[in-house]
Amino acid sequence: MFDIKWIRENPDTFDSALCRRPGQDAMAEALVALDAKRRFAQTRAQEIQTERNALSKKIAAAKSRGEDASKIIAKVSESKDAQAVAEADAAGATQELNDALARLPNLPLDDVPDGDGESDNVEIRNWGKPRTFDFEPRDHVDIGEGLDMMDFETAAKLSGSRFVMLTGGLARLERALANLMLNVHTRDNGYTEVNPPALVNDATMFGTGQLPKFGEDLFKANTGHWLIPTAEVPLTNIIAGHLVDADYLPRRYAAMTWCFRSEAGAAGKDTRGMIRQHQFTKVELVSVTTENGSSAELERMTRCAEDILERLELPYRTIVLCTGDMGAAARKTYDIEVWLPGQNTYREISSCSVCGDYQARRMNARYRAEKGGKQTKFVHTLNGSGLAVGRTLIAILENYQQADGSVVIPKALRHFMGELEVLQPA
Repeated sequence: MFDIKWIRENPDTFDSALCRRPGQDAMAEALVALDAKRRFAQTRAQEIQTERNALSKKIAAAKSRGEDASKIIAKVSESKDAQAVAEADAAGATQELNDALARLPNLPLDDVPDGDGESDNVEIRNWGKPRTFDFEPRDHVDIGEGLDMMDFETAAKLSGSRFVMLTGGLARLERALANLMLNVHTRDNGYTEVNPPALVNDATMFGTGQLPKFGEDLFKANTGHWLIPTAEVPLTNIIAGHLVDADYLPRRYAAMTWCFRSEAGAAGKDTRGMIRQHQFTKVELVSVTTENGSSAELERMTRCAEDILERLELPYRTIVLCTGDMGAAARKTYDIEVWLPGQNTYREISSCSVCGDYQARRMNARYRAEKGGKQTKFVHTLNGSGLAVGRTLIAILENYQQADGSVVIPKALRHFMGELEVLQPA
């Protein structure tokens, strides 16, 4: 969401930033016109109310003098109808403006590279050296099925395509990964662990920007609730509707949840294996901070996610997304991509974004610039994967695979695996 007053005062700046997103047209003129329509209707309703108040005084005066006030009363009755029409016009114009603002993507920061898609993203650093194998490395599907611990067939029988059933050592390994991530983020990185609901209402989805534009990518229950696509949704909305002091911030939250994505628009993409599932496990990081603190918080959050990969000794690279590949709510995004030998490429394992006040305006989440002061500002929100647990599991299988089909367990995880060092084929 955006401040329409700021758009009125800075139309060229708004359009210039908005049009950096490929396929996005200038909108300032249309939005300002809707705003003018809204303000005219509101002004007209207020004018009619003022006229009615004056007429009511005339009625009282006429009655006090014993005069006939019927004509004035008739005018009041007419003005009531006119006011109702004006108020309905104002409400309709307000809704029309808010709907238009709600569907717009966020404005990219100045240092975000321009581009049309992922080929225009820019690598800013990398860590670790991809392993050299003395055999042909297999992908995670062949490895997991070879271990007899990754079952797509049974999952498909139970639920359909894009689901998986992990058993035995792989189920335990996934749990170990989540434990490691949560322990590091809460113990070392200052995040507060939260176990949030996985079902949320419309307002919660609207607050983080999933609604109204991206409903087709979500699962909806017959109760009217939505299954969360990521813990970003409930964690960020913790601050919804709150007014806090600046010294209350930053707030940092971490949660391990199942995530659910219909991803109707991704049909036919990454259909093999666990890369793109309808249900997956993820440890999510969310920060709520001040305007001045949000840029530094993005760097901090990204570093927290990178640290997990380094503890697991998994090679990765960090890229900054261009304007054409960035999510709608983000102002700037770093993607962390882990090396997958079975695919001979890097694949996304974390996405860390700063949203500015885009979500906060939708949630009406504010802070006092000075304690006890009257000036308020909207908080800034950030979210990032710390990490996608399933994709981290994939990375371990492919990077730690052995020629005999076994998989070495990274040292950082052995504590959570009862000191087990190797997963052996059945």
